[in-house]
Amino acid sequence: MVAVGEIGLDFFVPGLDPLLQEHFYMAQLKLARQHGLPVILHVRRSADGLLKGLRRHEVVGGIAHAFNASDAQTTQFVRRGFALGFGGAMTFERALQIRHLARSVPETALVLETDAPDIPPHWLYRTAAQRQTGQDSRRNEPAELPRIAQTLAELRGWSLAHTAALTTANACRVLPRLRALCGHG
Repeated sequence: MVAVGEIGLDFFVPGLDPLLQEHFYMAQLKLARQHGLPVILHVRRSADGLLKGLRRHEVVGGIAHAFNASDAQTTQFVRRGFALGFGGAMTFERALQIRHLARSVPETALVLETDAPDIPPHWLYRTAAQRQTGQDSRRNEPAELPRIAQTLAELRGWSLAHTAALTTANACRVLPRLRALCGHG
């Protein structure tokens, strides 16, 4: 086990009980702290609630998955030792806040992800109408990561090789038990 997660709060999906979510989130943070493990956070319109929990039950950091938050919230996650996950949503030119964050967060806070089969990059995206007519045959998968990495490289003005090395090193740093897979066994 390299982390506790994906845990967190989702205030986007209607009908989910926020008090029940908070109960389980706090219990999961306690488990992570008890075992000295980082967490993978689900952040969906819930950055303030997640930060509140992290203030109550400090953990050793981790990854804030599919990250999108304000600059102030971003700073708080980074100060708490979190890397921020950027994936398919970053590839959309209209995702202005996500692209702003991808350009501006400290390079030590960047990791890449696919969230396969969800959150497809723009080249795989299908509208609801296309999905209804069966045009959704292309699923997001880890094989899309190099193109997602290329988007981050372009946003930051980096080479693809630098982007890959940096984000891999960041993932290995915030999830220390990955080091064996990262060649630092």
